[in-house]
Amino acid sequence: MEEIRLQKFLAENGIASRRKCEELIENGKVKVNGEVITKLGTKINPDKDIVEYNGKKMKISKKEYTYILLNKPIDYVTTVKDQFRKKYCT
Repeated sequence: MEEIRLQKFLAENGIASRRKCEELIENGKVKVNGEVITKLGTKINPDKDIVEYNGKKMKISKKEYTYILLNKPIDYVTTVKDQFRKKYCT
């Protein structure tokens, strides 16, 4: 895996928003390989570096997405509320 910014890694792992993660880094609450990091823009390699927040080690989170393709026939309405009051096909 390539290097990414520390605040992005923390945000992707659900710690906080990126801006809030920047504050956490500046306040010295994040360690990388046992060293407290206070400089923003620090890059890490999630495969090699050990990141700790409040003494707990962070793991790499791999997000999986499911994509659904829908081929909707003409004149079919797929909505909870129809603001245009179209006639529905039956």
